[in-house]
Amino acid sequence: MPREVFTDGDSEVFTTGNCFECMAMELVLRFDGRELLEKVLDLHHVYNETLHSYDPKIPPHYDQEYPTNVSMQLLILSIDSLRELSMDFSVNAYLRQSWTDPRLRYDNISDVKRLELDQKLLNSVWVPDTFFSNEKYAFVHDVTVPNRLLHVYSDGRVMYSMRVSMTLSCQMNLHNYPLDVQRCPIVIESYGYSTDNVLFNWHETHPVEIPNVGLPQFSLEKHPVGHYCNKKYGIAGTFSCLNTTLTFRRNQGYYFAQIFIPSMLIVALSWVSFWVDPEATPARISLGVLTVLTLTTQTSGTRAQLPMVSYIKAIDIWMSTCMIFVFSALLEYAYINVLSRRKNRPVRTNKECQGAMVNDANPNPLMPFIKLIDFKREARKVDRISRILFPSMFVCFNIGFWTFYSYLNRDNEFN
Repeated sequence: MPREVFTDGDSEVFTTGNCFECMAMELVLRFDGRELLEKVLDLHHVYNETLHSYDPKIPPHYDQEYPTNVSMQLLILSIDSLRELSMDFSVNAYLRQSWTDPRLRYDNISDVKRLELDQKLLNSVWVPDTFFSNEKYAFVHDVTVPNRLLHVYSDGRVMYSMRVSMTLSCQMNLHNYPLDVQRCPIVIESYGYSTDNVLFNWHETHPVEIPNVGLPQFSLEKHPVGHYCNKKYGIAGTFSCLNTTLTFRRNQGYYFAQIFIPSMLIVALSWVSFWVDPEATPARISLGVLTVLTLTTQTSGTRAQLPMVSYIKAIDIWMSTCMIFVFSALLEYAYINVLSRRKNRPVRTNKECQGAMVNDANPNPLMPFIKLIDFKREARKVDRISRILFPSMFVCFNIGFWTFYSYLNRDNEFN
């Protein structure tokens, strides 16, 4: 490639043979400053000295007796969703890593404090082989350029940051659903380098940051804390591992408006039949069947949002109990309907027979006083008892249900 010489007045200033020198020429022509040109040339010299013989395939301390310590920091920008059906959640975050690479130290050759490498030079520097072990799907953002940053400081410190979106698995405990608390982990591991070569450590002051993050159905509890979880994989060795847990408490407003209050009203509607005349068969049957079908539809819609787990959830107990109350109200009418259709018949009690034997006014002591049982009156009596019994039992159930799941088992302590 031919070389061009540019001069400033009578003296030769700069010769170009590559793109870096072309950039320097452009800055000189634009600003006409020798000081700026010297700074650009200094940067060019640092790049050449540090990266000329650098091998990005080898860890910084590979030939020494101690591993490279990589400091991790996770800044969560947003939590997009948390899905019970697929048991996962999605996050958008900055993953920041820093370590010291003595091969990149240049404080003895230049006063430049920091090198900000271009995207094309990122592959020229060694970076840790970090991955998220509970990740289902992830990608690094690339609009308008790949969202990756790498700075090299004069003392050899390297700061590497990237913006990633991930869908991570979360094994949820749905025993208390929808009054539950979910704890979802984020696990960071080294894929290829064992603890002999690479050690992960959380940032000393702010390992995990979550500024102003929220979800419509959840609230984030407890600021997450970083933990260590080094894992051993047989003969492959022990690999460095970090984890943190996000604690989500489900907001209950939606479920009160869409499930609990409507089901309470359906159960209360089934009690209206206790005030309807037992002889009004079409009205009472229609009311009972309507409440049963409505509650069945609501139960089916609720379960469609959940995975088919084998254990009993709080919502199952609630909906099943409501179904029992509604169905019992329908069975109560079947009982009093059969009872009211029976014919009145006389009944002789022992007391009446003894009284008839000693009563001289009765010409025939063998014939006791006759008492007729009014079965329609008995049916109405069952209705009057049900008007008090059913609501009382439902109130007792509510007291026990809400006390257990809102206070005694608030954090899934019994599961």
